[in-house]
Amino acid sequence: MGTGERLVARRPLVIDGHQHFWDPADGSCGWMTEDYAAIRRVFSPNDLRPVLAEAGVDRTVLVQTWHSLDETLAFLATASRTDFVAGVVGWVDLTDPQVGVTLAELKARPEGRYLVGIRHLVHNEANPNWLLREDVQRGLAAVAAAGLAYDLLLKEPQIPAALRTVERHPTMRFVVDHIAKPRIRQHAMEPWAELMQGFRVHRDHVWCKLSGMVTEADWRHWKSQDLQPYVDKVLSIFGPSRCLFGSDWPVCLVAADYQSVKRTLSDCLSGLTEEERSQVFGASAVEAYRLSVPS
Repeated sequence: MGTGERLVARRPLVIDGHQHFWDPADGSCGWMTEDYAAIRRVFSPNDLRPVLAEAGVDRTVLVQTWHSLDETLAFLATASRTDFVAGVVGWVDLTDPQVGVTLAELKARPEGRYLVGIRHLVHNEANPNWLLREDVQRGLAAVAAAGLAYDLLLKEPQIPAALRTVERHPTMRFVVDHIAKPRIRQHAMEPWAELMQGFRVHRDHVWCKLSGMVTEADWRHWKSQDLQPYVDKVLSIFGPSRCLFGSDWPVCLVAADYQSVKRTLSDCLSGLTEEERSQVFGASAVEAYRLSVPS
């Protein structure tokens, strides 16, 4: 090392594996009841940028909010002009026989390199076995063939079908969103905990987002102690190498600001090593979604 030169230690990259943008005027926010009135407004990259800087977050994964190919196209365009968006989890119609063509067309677009995964609002489907439909399974196979991950948005009734799905697609990458939405508000561990145990044998190709927990808790009175048992259970099933941080911003704002969400998860992970924490707060997202980010 020459005179005047010095090594500069660089902290590990921090990645938010789950955030959204939306504009209620485009019809994407039909799920917002009066309880969500505070977030029924436009949320854009300009809103999130200073929040990320304050929280020390470097990159994000932008995730779909409704069943719309137009939204997927818009999100890919947003990613192409937003330096902090590292990838997009979009939506396609899995039941469409031509879904493989649609995926190929999306990936072929100039901004198609940002497409890293697909998601459907499975927990809103009336049929808890929707994932097991023949047409949906065919669509999932097309997602796998396109080299993309698939986000599993579940509640307790959909977990059994999700377990059968990940078993049927052993080489496909899956990511369970929001720890499958346990009933934290009621402090209920079962049957959620027992059902989630089924993912243990699949954690070679299944990740779990430590996200969405504050909105499943009591919005006004939650404490980190309310979340700790659920975080501990997920860590025991998946291990730190298969868990990743997600803010679920701006949905989280009905219960907590961005800093509080990140700080609370950090507190819940206090028993992990620095390497394990870096995995949760960055490396796992890179691996699950194959993100192209600086090392």
